[in-house]
Amino acid sequence: MPEDIKSMYERELQAAFAEMGEPSYRAAQVYKWLHLGVESFDEMTNISKKFREKLMEKYHISSAAIEKKLVSDYDDTKKYLFSFKDGEKVESVLMSYHHGYTSCISTQAGCRMGCAFCATGKSGFSRNLTASEMIAQLQTEQRDNNIRISNVVLMGMGEPLDNFDNVVRFLNLVSSENGMNIGMRHISLSTCGIVPKIYELADMKLQITLSVSLHAPNNEIRSRTMPVNKRYDIDELLRACRYYIHQTNRRISFEYAMIDGVNDSAANARELALKLKGMLCHVNLIPVNAVSGTVYKKSKRERIREFVSVLEKSGITVTVRRTLGSDINASCGQLKRSAERKGVAKGD
Repeated sequence: MPEDIKSMYERELQAAFAEMGEPSYRAAQVYKWLHLGVESFDEMTNISKKFREKLMEKYHISSAAIEKKLVSDYDDTKKYLFSFKDGEKVESVLMSYHHGYTSCISTQAGCRMGCAFCATGKSGFSRNLTASEMIAQLQTEQRDNNIRISNVVLMGMGEPLDNFDNVVRFLNLVSSENGMNIGMRHISLSTCGIVPKIYELADMKLQITLSVSLHAPNNEIRSRTMPVNKRYDIDELLRACRYYIHQTNRRISFEYAMIDGVNDSAANARELALKLKGMLCHVNLIPVNAVSGTVYKKSKRERIREFVSVLEKSGITVTVRRTLGSDINASCGQLKRSAERKGVAKGD
């Protein structure tokens, strides 16, 4: 089976090409083409035909084909359903801000974590994505919109730390000077809280922003909505977060989905403030998206305002996430589920 060339580091290409009898500068040429987004070796015009034929025999270039695209009428947010060569599908969201374009990409096809309010988990887990498939999502969006993406969020389908090795490889590739050159400080990684991997990531001292999906101030609520909490409870998770802050000197962002009647009371806010006291952190409140098949609804505006007030009075920095792409269900997982349901209907 052909090897995945776009997931290789430049030094790995050098070693592989040396074995093929090629000079070391060939690696830089090929690496640059791959990260410009070419989808065939024939597009590498400064490479000899003979060497391109060798590459075709040994390697394949990952790409992400657009299966469906939705564009918001309100804010130009674009939601993509991509397919890979094996037919597996994932979602990505492209958002436009005053500072540039941010892409929220997937790291897995499906998810094993089973969070109650998440659409992705409803479809189950298929497989991990390779580093090249993560890069391909960005490249297709750039090509489709004739733009340069400046910020990346690993918060689409899947749990990034459940695909740790491929995600770390992606981070190193996408931030390399000869690659897409998106700096680590412009990349956010979101996790539901796989504690051992947070420690491992902390020791790498990468300058990414770690976003932790907390969504509850105590174990009772969190275990009910997020099964991962039964393995790594809130206190264990927050110890890992403090270690991450100590190792990287980077502020952690805690994601908190505001769910009506579940985790949005003033008492919940006070409990959360006590848990986070003294930490270099920021709380991002997210009015939860309605997901088909669940009973969860977003909190009322007055509840959100009261929650913000409690946190601010406790010295916790807090923001309420601006809802982008609300008319196109921009939270990941819903477009794929819709496509799957239509596929089942056609097969009946």
